Amino acid sequence: MMQAFTMLTGVAAPLPIANIDTDKIIPARVLRTIVRAGLGKNLFDTLRFDETGAERPDFVLNQPAYRHAEILIAHDNFGCGSSREHAPWALLDFGIRCVIAPSFADIFHNNCFKNGVLPVRLPREICDQLMDDTKLGGNARVTIDLARQVVIRPNGQEISFDVDPFRKHLMLNGLDDIGQTMAHAASIDAYEARKTQDRAWLPAIPVAI
Repeated sequence: MMQAFTMLTGVAAPLPIANIDTDKIIPARVLRTIVRAGLGKNLFDTLRFDETGAERPDFVLNQPAYRHAEILIAHDNFGCGSSREHAPWALLDFGIRCVIAPSFADIFHNNCFKNGVLPVRLPREICDQLMDDTKLGGNARVTIDLARQVVIRPNGQEISFDVDPFRKHLMLNGLDDIGQTMAHAASIDAYEARKTQDRAWLPAIPVAI
C-alpha cells in the first residue's frame, strides 16, 4: 500500500525548466532494478552531478536550502519522454511528494498518482509566483491541502487546483492498484467460497510449484 497524501507542508524547490523528460528525472543507465527504494540518489543525475560524480553546486537540490525539499515547482510538460515508472519512484525515494507545474506528460501524470506523488497543475504565472516564494528563506513553507484542493503560499494566500475525484480518493486513502483490489478482499473471498461450493463437481486443478 502506498503512503496516503492528505496535507503536506514543506520546503519547495524551484526548477524553472520546461520539457524535463523522464531520462532527465532518472537516466536509463540506472534502470536495472524493479525495486523502488534507492533510486533517489540518481534523481536528476546529469543535472545534479558532473562527469566525475561531483555535485554541481548551482543545481537547486544541491543547495543547502533545498536538499530536503518535499515539493518541486517546474515549468511546462514535466515528465515527457519515455513511460518509465522509475521517474516517480525516484522522486518519492528522494523525498518529493508533490510536483507543481503548468502541465505534465500524460503517462507520467498517471504514474504519479499510482505511486503517491501528487501532480498539481497550476497556470505558469502562478508557478512563477511560487518559485519567487521559495527564495524567501528558511521559513518559506508551502502547504498542499489535498482534501480542500488548495496550495497555500507562505503569505497565506490559497490557490485552488483541480484533481480527478477518484484519484483524489485513492491518494487520500493511500490506495494503489493492489490496494484497490485488497479493499474488496472480503467480497473476493466470499465469491471464491461460493464458486467452490456451487461447482463442487468441477475437478480440482493442480497447482504447479
